[in-house]
Amino acid sequence: MARTVHCTVLRREAEGLERPPYPGELGQRIYERVSAEGWRQWLERLTMIINEYGLNTADPKALELIERHMEEFLFGEGAGTLPQGFRPPGAKK
Repeated sequence: MARTVHCTVLRREAEGLERPPYPGELGQRIYERVSAEGWRQWLERLTMIINEYGLNTADPKALELIERHMEEFLFGEGAGTLPQGFRPPGAKK
């Protein structure tokens, strides 16, 4: 039987992750409070953030920005802040 959590992203009970997806205390917090589906949604947002900001994930400052977005998306109110000027694919200008 799969482990369930009350997901902070979906705001309902859902199947949990198999293991912490990120190192350290933040990874443990994610494991305990975010579902597998909530994590998949974050990974989609992460791709958009990296592309929109043109981030180099080897840069420590970029990693700080990513972590801020991650915490906001996974645990904050709403779905996290989108990059300024972001337009979803197909959106009118």
